[in-house]
Amino acid sequence: MSGPTPPAGRGGPRPRPWRRLWRAASPRVTRGQVLAGVLCAALGFGFAVQVRQTSTSGLADLRESDLVRILDDTTERGDRLAGEVQELEATRRELTEGSDQARAAEEAAAARAQEFGLLAGTLPARGPGIVATVTDPAGSLRSTNFIQLVQELRDSGAEGIQVGRTRVVAQTAFTDAPAGSGGVLVDGTLERSPYVVTVIGDPPTLATALDIPGGVRETLRSAGADLDVRQAPGEDGVSITALHAVSAPQYARPAPP
Repeated sequence: MSGPTPPAGRGGPRPRPWRRLWRAASPRVTRGQVLAGVLCAALGFGFAVQVRQTSTSGLADLRESDLVRILDDTTERGDRLAGEVQELEATRRELTEGSDQARAAEEAAAARAQEFGLLAGTLPARGPGIVATVTDPAGSLRSTNFIQLVQELRDSGAEGIQVGRTRVVAQTAFTDAPAGSGGVLVDGTLERSPYVVTVIGDPPTLATALDIPGGVRETLRSAGADLDVRQAPGEDGVSITALHAVSAPQYARPAPP
């Protein structure tokens, strides 16, 4: 007969050490963890359903507070757009005014160019003035006589002068012609008697300046020449058609402002 089975702790087989380590490292699922997982799944499902309903529902399904918020957002957006419209209108006005200013500046520049053209002798001119005819039958006049004549006219406010076929400007040179030519050189062009001097300016002032005692008329008379002056009032009084050829300066350059 066999005796009683000895206790496991004393003489029976013992579990191996690696099995104990495996059971200690293996995760244990508790009842609390299972409940937490179920709650998370339910919450995710509810959130997904809510998002889908919100994305597919119209304004009719929204609450009053949501509708008020949407209305406020729309009003704010409309105010912002209205402000942008005002800014664009202001920009358009600035551009329009700037265009008007540019046009005015262009017109002023064109007017200034015409003035310079008249003074420089590069444009024809017309206006009230006089026509002075100098007759020199003996051919005794010299360049100094015409320099005195032109200077007297300039001092009297002449705005344009033409001697014969030559336009007189600030750079115009009067020189004596070779002997026997019977004339005077005006900017290299030979002018002969009768010398027709066309002048634009105030007719009475110009005519009076030539008749000053001891002035141009008496000087020409003492040289054997005669002077006849005809006044031509009105805007279409006299015409100056001769032009001065302007050459580029060789040495002068614009100075910095």
